[in-house]
Amino acid sequence: MKHIEEVADFTCGYPVFTPEMKATHTILIPDMLPWHFDLLVHVMRREGYKVEVLHNEGRAVIDEGLKHVHNDTCFPALCVIGQYLDALKSGKYDPARTAVLITQSGGGCRASNYIPLIRKAMAAEFPQVPVLSLNFSGLEKGNSLQLSLGSFLRLAYAIFYGDLIMTCFNQTKPYEREEGSCARVRAQCVEEMKRALDGGGYKHLKRCARRILAAFSAVPVTGEKKIKVGIVGEIYVKYSPLGNSHLEEFLLAEGCEPVVPALMDFILYCVINNVNDARLYNKGKKTAWMFALAYKWMYGRQKKLIALMKKTRFEPLHDFEHLRGYADKVISQGVKMGEGWLIPAEMAALAASGTGNIVCAQPFGCLPNHIAGKGAVRAVKQFFPDVNIVPVDYDPSATRVNQENRIKLMLSAARELARAKELREEK
Repeated sequence: MKHIEEVADFTCGYPVFTPEMKATHTILIPDMLPWHFDLLVHVMRREGYKVEVLHNEGRAVIDEGLKHVHNDTCFPALCVIGQYLDALKSGKYDPARTAVLITQSGGGCRASNYIPLIRKAMAAEFPQVPVLSLNFSGLEKGNSLQLSLGSFLRLAYAIFYGDLIMTCFNQTKPYEREEGSCARVRAQCVEEMKRALDGGGYKHLKRCARRILAAFSAVPVTGEKKIKVGIVGEIYVKYSPLGNSHLEEFLLAEGCEPVVPALMDFILYCVINNVNDARLYNKGKKTAWMFALAYKWMYGRQKKLIALMKKTRFEPLHDFEHLRGYADKVISQGVKMGEGWLIPAEMAALAASGTGNIVCAQPFGCLPNHIAGKGAVRAVKQFFPDVNIVPVDYDPSATRVNQENRIKLMLSAARELARAKELREEK
């Protein structure tokens, strides 16, 4: 224990990440955002942090999580803790020189309580490992990443670029003439955006966006039509391959085009909720103006991306103000626990833009998302009666086969409708 105390500060009852650790510790991050972490991690490394994204998977990861997280608590927390522990037990990392990092939205969902869950697991197995938070809500003060204003701007632009690369890839990959050509363009765009972020590219959104759009536009594609399948739901299982059993890859293998809403939509959702709190609940009025300014700045840049995409063959990102409009038709914007009103808003926006098949990914036992996700399906179908929505639960006891079979039933119905439409058009 003497060695542990020399490395970590335990004055709070748990190890604290001190400024000196920036030079000595490797920070592990769970594999949550496969499309964005290449760029986000690059920004953090620019600040001098040694950051590594975990890609370990398999039953061993889930079993490690089950040792410390109750099955009913939160499946994403179980996956995250399982990845940390499995990685630390692999022998690849020195626990005395390792920390773990998790993002927090600051909302009322259990995700904001991940830190105590992770610390409890670490205390049982690796008590010397500090747990850091990356958030914009003032949580975990003194034990979070210290980033400059320039880095925060770079993080925002990294999300914009990640969203654009993800969207262009998903709209190109199913139709590429040469296998692997789209993946090569994706890798090239990521490396180019890293260089752009290093050289002040965060000040040149349009220039960088045009490069991404031009690169994917140059990929030779077929003219065939494929079924579009939207993915909505809880933020972790919506994006994480570990959390959603590689859902995007499965849809591509089934001959579909995955349609994944932008990560920036979730960021804007979190920001505007603070403005809504002042209006609806008389809460946080002193700081609401700051969130309103941040929202105006980010939304303005999203509009620029949408305008550029409309000039190409790519279906543009959802306009966030349009999302809010769809939310108002289905559910109040005061419903903000978990992903709240964002889920039915995204389902409605997908249906309105021609994506008539939607997977609503939910962690088992995630009450906020079951209410705003599965519970809002009927309300969405009142406006879009032909939309085909299948809620899918993700948890340790659900087999990948059962999850995929539910989606295959949806795809079977979608293909029948597509064939019937073709026959009507031929007549």
